[in-house]
Amino acid sequence: MTLAPPQPRTKPAQPFFSSGPCPKRPGWTPEIFREALLGRSHRSPAGQAKLQEAIDRTRAVLSVPADYRIAIVPASDTGAIEMALWSLLGARGVDVLAWDAFGESWVHDAESLKLADLRTFRAPPGKIVDLAKTDSARDIVFTWNGTSTGVRVPDANWIAADRQGLTICDATSAVFAQELDWPKLDVVTFSWQKALGSEAAHGMLVLSPRAVARLESYRPQWPIPKIFRLVDAHGRLDEALFKGWTINTPSLLCVEDYLDALAWAESVGGLDALIARANANARTLGAWVETTDWIDFLAKDAVTRSNTSLCLTLAEPEVARLPAPEQHALVEEMLEILEEAGVAYDIGAYRQSPPGLRIWCGPTIEARDLTQLTAWLDYAYGLAR
Repeated sequence: MTLAPPQPRTKPAQPFFSSGPCPKRPGWTPEIFREALLGRSHRSPAGQAKLQEAIDRTRAVLSVPADYRIAIVPASDTGAIEMALWSLLGARGVDVLAWDAFGESWVHDAESLKLADLRTFRAPPGKIVDLAKTDSARDIVFTWNGTSTGVRVPDANWIAADRQGLTICDATSAVFAQELDWPKLDVVTFSWQKALGSEAAHGMLVLSPRAVARLESYRPQWPIPKIFRLVDAHGRLDEALFKGWTINTPSLLCVEDYLDALAWAESVGGLDALIARANANARTLGAWVETTDWIDFLAKDAVTRSNTSLCLTLAEPEVARLPAPEQHALVEEMLEILEEAGVAYDIGAYRQSPPGLRIWCGPTIEARDLTQLTAWLDYAYGLAR
């Protein structure tokens, strides 16, 4: 029987470690909404200026190439990538890669479109597919960082610079915390509620010139719902979408929150500083994992292990051999202990992943909070065990 260590004396200053919506930036307060255009139209000059500012500052912080288009779209990252899949796929063969629950969703969508030439590559939780098997003559759909399994691509070297197909990348738990190789990416999608911890419901769609050329030269066989339409009645790119003229009504309260998050990102040193913060957080949690016998990484290979959504499994031999329902019960008891103590919220493994924990280590997290959290994790495990 594992004995619980003494209850720690200190708690994380911020007990929020959820992988989505992710924690707010350090120092965030509702006072930031004083500048929000509440009750105003997003079509007003002031509303348009706010939306354009969100696009422009996104480009600046992420160093998105000047010839790439950026749009604010409905329905979070899901809406953004659905727009891309419905509008772009079918022109040539497609490879869809899945190493987490969200990649599996894009496999399902590609299958639902009944594409004539579709290949799927899947990996079990904690693993990544053989990237060398992809074909640069085909379109490739993949998640840069698997939020539900903690697995990410090591780089973009496996993507051909002279590719014929398009690369469509769901980057929602990577952007602002990992270095994206923009010349290798034709479509990038993400949402506000991930790495910068802004409010949910809005997505970002980034298109390369090659993606724009596809949109203007190819018509899918299926009808495109209004909420997914990226071209006008004449088959030309709807340029207004990339100047803040959103398809449907955005929340200007959420826009204000995103602008605040971008301003914070600029204030701490921009993208390099954000990546450094996430890397430091991942090292802090990783050092504890490496010296703790009851927990381990779901992603065993450090080269493909995420620095944002760190997914952990129960590793003590007697516990690891238990049936999944019993492991889930143990984790649930741990989570109750942590929540009742006000130490950590929403850190259970993703519902479709193996039993365990998922702890967000993105740039809005403070390393000292992670250090204090680990002591409580040991305590909660000892009590639940």
